[in-house]
Amino acid sequence: MIIKEKIKLCAENIAKSISIKKEGECVLISGGLYAHELLEEIGLSVFRKGGIPHITSISDYFDESRFTDERIKVTTLEKTRKHYLEMIKNIDAYIVVEPLEDPSIRTKVPKEKLDAYTKSIAPERDVLYGFKEEYAPGKKWCYAAWPSKKAANFYNIDYELFEKFIVDGMSIPADKFKNIVQNLGDKFVNAKKVYVTDENGTDFWVLIEDRARILDDGMISDEQIAMGNLGGNLPAGEVYFPPHEKQGEGKLFIPLTKERYTHKFIKNVELFFKDGKLIIDKLSADTNLDVLINAFKQREEIDRKNNVPELRTYNVGELGIGCNPVITKPVGYILTDEKINGSVHLAFGFNISFGGTSVSQMHWDFITAPKENITVEYKDGSKKTIMENGKLIEE
Repeated sequence: MIIKEKIKLCAENIAKSISIKKEGECVLISGGLYAHELLEEIGLSVFRKGGIPHITSISDYFDESRFTDERIKVTTLEKTRKHYLEMIKNIDAYIVVEPLEDPSIRTKVPKEKLDAYTKSIAPERDVLYGFKEEYAPGKKWCYAAWPSKKAANFYNIDYELFEKFIVDGMSIPADKFKNIVQNLGDKFVNAKKVYVTDENGTDFWVLIEDRARILDDGMISDEQIAMGNLGGNLPAGEVYFPPHEKQGEGKLFIPLTKERYTHKFIKNVELFFKDGKLIIDKLSADTNLDVLINAFKQREEIDRKNNVPELRTYNVGELGIGCNPVITKPVGYILTDEKINGSVHLAFGFNISFGGTSVSQMHWDFITAPKENITVEYKDGSKKTIMENGKLIEE
């Protein structure tokens, strides 16, 4: 059981992350029923900062039943929640705490119903993330992890370690964390290209010249807000960039990843990209390759229906380097895996909110093993290896 003092500390950090600036900001707080104590503490923290919280939660029973009850039609699940849509148009920020206590329930639901649900929330994402011009830049947001014994069992990790990754990873003192992230970020000042390799076959480069350098220390800075980068995940701990979307090529090996909606694990993924674009026909994986491909195809279909200015479902969208000292190994949970100290992740799809040019319903972070070698090529033509085997090289 997580002690009350730690729950309050995490709640304070979560509320702080959305950077409430003025009295009366409306904040939507949602999550799983299992985390209701945390949700209420977040709400109280929002009140103390002058915000107006609204809390909503659902149980795993409800989530599973809406997909498995035969009396609930696919056509019903396809419909966007108009009442919810109007509410989120009128909020200033939203906070989501991991909604599922047991992620395995999503692995058992009919695909057609899950696809219908994914389509139904696309208009909501347009509002929340500002995908459409009339809603830009979107809302301030935070998506926070929270541990449960059922989730630890799903990820095949000891619960105490899972709790440590999330709760302790979210509770690092602000000054210490800021220094860690700043130290890594300084290695990329005036960077042009980044080259990444590892012993598993990862070997790629991307171009980040004159693109934003974001230091994720758990707070939305004024600079981030000014560029329209309005949110982040907790635990925090990465330095990331929106690379040039039509540049870069190579190969990534990803030991373990998980699809966002089905929660199905995909192991030993190999992907290739060229001219910044994922080569979908060359994807390979030991398990659930069809789930991976279907996710991209489905988001492509939604992007086409949304008449995005240029289809970017498959283009490189983010380069990130993890640096949370508490998180040490991958488990398949994106909120901790992408912060693993010494790991690198490359995402495809959406990046317009943090300095890129791509609009897409897709944003999938593919995370390497935490043993990366990173070489930076700078604008003056010099090169420097800043990381070897997952260890940052200190000068």
